[in-house]
Amino acid sequence: MLETLSRAKKQRDVVLTFFQLNASRKPIKAEKLQEASNCSTAVIKSLVDKGVFEFYFIQTDRINFNGNSSKLKELTEHQETAYNAIKTTFETKQTILLKGVTSSGKTEIYVKLIKELLDDKKQVLYLLPEIALTTQLIERLQYYFGEYLSVFHSKYSMNERVEVWNNVLENKEKAQLILGARSSMFLPFSNLGLIIVDEEHEPSFKQYDPAPRYHARDAAIVLANLHKVNVLLGTATPCVETFYNAQQGKYGLVELNRRYGDVLLPEIELVDIKEKHRKKRMKGHFSDRLIEMISDALKNKEQVILFQNRRGYAPVIECETCGVSPQCPQCDVSLTFHSYRKELRCHYCGYKHAMQNNCGACGSEKLNSKGFGTEQIEMELEELFPDSKIGRMDLDTTRGKYGYQKIIGKFEAQEIDILVGTQMLSKGLDFANVSLVGIMNADNMLNFPDFRAHERSYQLMVQVSGRAGRVKKRGKVAIQTFNPYHQILQQVSTNSFEEMYKEQLEERWQYQYPPFFRLIKITLRHKDFNKVEEGSHWLGKSLTNIFGELVLGPSTPSISKIRNYYIRTLIIKIPQKQSLAITKNNILRVKNSFQAVKEFRPIKFNIDVDNY
Repeated sequence: MLETLSRAKKQRDVVLTFFQLNASRKPIKAEKLQEASNCSTAVIKSLVDKGVFEFYFIQTDRINFNGNSSKLKELTEHQETAYNAIKTTFETKQTILLKGVTSSGKTEIYVKLIKELLDDKKQVLYLLPEIALTTQLIERLQYYFGEYLSVFHSKYSMNERVEVWNNVLENKEKAQLILGARSSMFLPFSNLGLIIVDEEHEPSFKQYDPAPRYHARDAAIVLANLHKVNVLLGTATPCVETFYNAQQGKYGLVELNRRYGDVLLPEIELVDIKEKHRKKRMKGHFSDRLIEMISDALKNKEQVILFQNRRGYAPVIECETCGVSPQCPQCDVSLTFHSYRKELRCHYCGYKHAMQNNCGACGSEKLNSKGFGTEQIEMELEELFPDSKIGRMDLDTTRGKYGYQKIIGKFEAQEIDILVGTQMLSKGLDFANVSLVGIMNADNMLNFPDFRAHERSYQLMVQVSGRAGRVKKRGKVAIQTFNPYHQILQQVSTNSFEEMYKEQLEERWQYQYPPFFRLIKITLRHKDFNKVEEGSHWLGKSLTNIFGELVLGPSTPSISKIRNYYIRTLIIKIPQKQSLAITKNNILRVKNSFQAVKEFRPIKFNIDVDNY
């Protein structure tokens, strides 16, 4: 053959290169051959025309998790007891709440349940609240179920998601275990065996916008009912409603109160920063105690996580002369300063402009920042600990498809000493070398205008604290606060979930909130302030005529304008014994009457049931 190509030197070189590459006995890509032999496509095409080469196409999957079915870890005595209790309870209850303290090894119990179902050729849906969590869990599940695993969430491209959809539809082996965020519930399951909802208390499971507005935990229970399968809800800090359902016997309850390896729960210290400010013992936003604890951890070659639930550098920039702070022209919020790009940004609509050197109202150059975000903490750490490597994990640093993977991978490989982040850090991540967790300001969360603020604060602080001391020795947690005697902070420091639950339940009973009443939130939006104001009052009167005192509002939310739309909200409370069908018909009748009024027809009318 080479003799026939003696006059075509380039073609001869390509064939010789092909023989070199073919030594690996793997299919050779046309572009790789072209690159290796330094020729044009025309040369390869000529060889195809002469019948020397032949083009053929190999279909490869976009998503492939290579792994082998490794032997499962042996469960500890406590895990085995919990596992057996789950198996027994599933015989009488469709839904079970697994309440296991942080780092008790809930995932290992899930793995054993999954293995049984995969052996029976059943599909399993594993729901997680945060994409950051799927990144870490993929590695753990790949180790056991590599060839059965598919992942489905919004950071994957449309083509990749379509491929997973088709694999589930055809009940292929590689899509028997689906790991995903809330949208993965809508995949076309035909042979479902179990649904696991991990970190069931997380607000991220609720979809607020756009419609359909649903809560993935509740929707998963409905999906399980359709398929006649079981649901396992796992968390260390259950939602008040879920725990109430378990106490009432609607769900089964299994508890796991020992950490894996019998490591003690972290030691929690409340740092009074009001006192520290008075005694001038603060360096920026760090108390001397927190700095001392970070230094000790770094000396011992251990890692530190710092939590601040605000991204950016400072939430408010204020003029010292006239007191004006830059506002978003489209929303009713102040602009957040991002130091990295020297710009002011709105976290609601995305509006941004360059940071100015003087006040837009009076021209003064005395601009001062109020509050602090993850960016400011990162910069202060660089000054306080110049020899340490510092990483940041928030919405700004995890935008790309592999954003989470890069940061989590670096932290696991101990290339980062101190990781600063928002609530992404609180959700079930497992880092072996973290000995200290610092919460920069606990008061922000506690003073939020929401009936769930105390419950959410407790959950968030316990979950963040649970990242410390997960493997060998007992971890430490420092919580900086202006009010260390607040009952929620005291409950966090003693890990008293039951106490918090009882207090919240009494308040909810007194003020008629879930789990004793269900809530329906109606939101009206329009660009004309007068129109939405008039429409909300008309709607409020109509609903009050039917539901009486169970209607709250119309009220102006704390952020009353987003993307130039003025917002008004109404809340309808539904007692347990009230007929849901009649309530629904009444609300729809009022909605139709509202939209029949010519002036109100352009107003956007959204109904959100169980606005958790």
